[in-house]
Amino acid sequence: MIRCTAERVTAVEQFVWLTARVLEQRRFEFLFAKGGADGVLAALDAYRCADGGYGYALEPDARGPFSQPLQTYTALMILDEVGACDGAAVARACDYLMSITRPDGGVPAGDTRLRDYPHAPWMPVVEEPDGNLLTTGLLAGVLHKNRIEHPWLAGATEFCWQRIDGLTESHPYEVQAAMAFLDQVPDRHRARAAAKRLGEFVREQGLVLIDPQHPERAQVPPGYAPDELHCVWDYAPEPASLARSWFSDEEMTQGLDHLAGLQEDDGGWPIRWRAWAPGTRLEWRPRVAIEALRTLRAYDQV
Repeated sequence: MIRCTAERVTAVEQFVWLTARVLEQRRFEFLFAKGGADGVLAALDAYRCADGGYGYALEPDARGPFSQPLQTYTALMILDEVGACDGAAVARACDYLMSITRPDGGVPAGDTRLRDYPHAPWMPVVEEPDGNLLTTGLLAGVLHKNRIEHPWLAGATEFCWQRIDGLTESHPYEVQAAMAFLDQVPDRHRARAAAKRLGEFVREQGLVLIDPQHPERAQVPPGYAPDELHCVWDYAPEPASLARSWFSDEEMTQGLDHLAGLQEDDGGWPIRWRAWAPGTRLEWRPRVAIEALRTLRAYDQV
């Protein structure tokens, strides 16, 4: 087992101070340097839009001064991270989600206004989009985790169940979102059964890099970057994840060692997807570093 030593954590800290946005600096302080939540909340508030959602490139791959579903999920995730996923900000975010929900009960992948602003080429801009499991699953998962009561959540939950139960093909990011939902939805018996099916599907389809020494055994889905392989820790970022049962102890240790070994000389971690603009790589890498360190700490490797 490769441990992330104090020296390596210091290297991450220096990388964050050198390269990160204020939000990621504040998150690092909160998570790893005993900082307070107020600084995180103040930095996050700059991304909030008038309709209660979040935008302004909180997710670096979608720019523009208006709310987006994935950006709103990121905001809720950060609120959860600092123990503040409740109250008026969350209620307003849920109201925003209600306003964009499609007839099938899900929220779309993105807002049509995105076409007028810089965005990653894989971000869909569709005039009449259907609900999307990736966005809806992530959002419903974090709201269930925090026991939020809002009219939006019931329909979104039913949408997620229908989509997950009917999955015959998928890709890693969608599976991750499904697992974010299954890890938190109240019906635990149904969630465990669905997670078991998804785990079998992921392994059968080669949607996970089990052995880092043999990347050729994993499948790169259509549209992904050539090296954009999902690893065991992507599906099971902490031991309590239902996806942890998909992998043996040996596979998990091997995967976490691989994660620790990906730390680069500057203290950060690489992004594995396509960087479509120079600035987005700079914005993403501190966030990726924070997530890597959180996962390693969750498995007691820090």
